[in-house]
Amino acid sequence: MKYIPNYIFLSKSGELIERAEKLNSLLADCSICPKDCRVNRIENEIAACYSGMLPVVSSYCAHFGEEPVLSGTLENKNFNGVGNIFFGNCNLRCVYCQNYEISQNHKLEKMHEVSVERLAEIMIELQNAKVNAIGLVSPTHFVPQIVSALSLAAKAGLNLPLVYNTNSYDSVEVLKLLDGIIDIYLPDLKYSDDLQGYRYSKIKNYVYHSQSALKEMYRQVGCEIILENGLMKKGLLIRHLILPNDLAGSYDTLKFISELDNKIHLSVMSQYYPIHKALSIDLLSRNIREREYEKVLMWMEELKLFNGYIQEHDSESFYRPDFSDRFEPFKI
Repeated sequence: MKYIPNYIFLSKSGELIERAEKLNSLLADCSICPKDCRVNRIENEIAACYSGMLPVVSSYCAHFGEEPVLSGTLENKNFNGVGNIFFGNCNLRCVYCQNYEISQNHKLEKMHEVSVERLAEIMIELQNAKVNAIGLVSPTHFVPQIVSALSLAAKAGLNLPLVYNTNSYDSVEVLKLLDGIIDIYLPDLKYSDDLQGYRYSKIKNYVYHSQSALKEMYRQVGCEIILENGLMKKGLLIRHLILPNDLAGSYDTLKFISELDNKIHLSVMSQYYPIHKALSIDLLSRNIREREYEKVLMWMEELKLFNGYIQEHDSESFYRPDFSDRFEPFKI
């Protein structure tokens, strides 16, 4: 049976627009993410994410560098990529962010503000390009606008799974309003130590908020991944980026996941390379070493985390974004 995203049924029942209205009401005293800025973004007051009312779409394209169950494979003849929408600005300030050109450059990104109607059109454009899913990249600070756009796009025929590609610093209240709307949760669990979270991403209480968010995502979709023709249609896939000198606290992160459910699917990434401010930070100014990579693999085996994907050690050489080209930031 062909997979049908649940947001289509929510659209037909009228609940999708009701969720959008509830989410938009949170913008008046903004509590969209755990920063709880409490500014009135409806009146275009600027929050800590440097964003007001209009969503910022820095780029959108078919992206072929996601996990095989998302991008597809040549072998399965479904290598169509994910239709990624890259939202500008961010509620984190990671010193090593590979997307820093759009995540930490709010003055320039203001030029890329779009209406909700235009965002809906972008979703349809990507579907028409025959991508496998719609990827919402760094969506946290624009969730109300995204769901408002989705309500328009669903009426216009959008029928692809939605991928929520997040840094995990998400509000549980907001995630609950996304229950049944998001098909695939793709959170990046960054740190297991609040000190490192603040030092390298300028965020407070990352561990509590990210783990609470993960638990809510798990509550919604569980550990089972729904596949159709080799492509992921629904489920949870947790990313974890290995950092030099174990600044991510990988063992404790993996232990948290294993205690939640060791059948959860992981995507352990070795693609770290020093960029942006990390170039001048001693502990972050190099790629990860092979022994650091192998240690994480050993911990995964120890904790019986066998589902998912592991990048090769030399993966930092592939799919580096260049957002000076907004139409094709990832070169194959």
